[in-house]
Amino acid sequence: METADRDKYGFCFACGKKNPIGLKLDFRFEDEKARAEFTPGPYHESWNGVFHGGLLAVCLDEAFGYVLYFQGLKGMTARMEMRIRKTVRTGQKILLTGEVRKRTRKIVETYARAEFEDGTLAAEATAAMYLADRDSPKSSD
Repeated sequence: METADRDKYGFCFACGKKNPIGLKLDFRFEDEKARAEFTPGPYHESWNGVFHGGLLAVCLDEAFGYVLYFQGLKGMTARMEMRIRKTVRTGQKILLTGEVRKRTRKIVETYARAEFEDGTLAAEATAAMYLADRDSPKSSD
């Protein structure tokens, strides 16, 4: 199991350890997939204890990015489509998984999902990740 060096991207909203309002997602790489756990808190609420759908999209988008990162690639989300299958509530842990489905020279097709601890699918998404040039920024610090 490989883990990410999250200090490189300290102020990333999704994974940065230095971002005081960030999600602080901590991905690991196992079985060719990026995996993380997240429990949304009250600050992540949309209404009446429901986890904000836009923040759920951020979690899935980060799974896309990390599955590339663990394979030595840098990419940006060019297109993303998400489907919410079940309501995620604040305080309810979700398991995030991202994987590569197909790769061409400049585009990587990815899939990510959020599941509850019992394996029930909460949300899933697909994305086309545009591979970044080698001279793209290395960190935000």
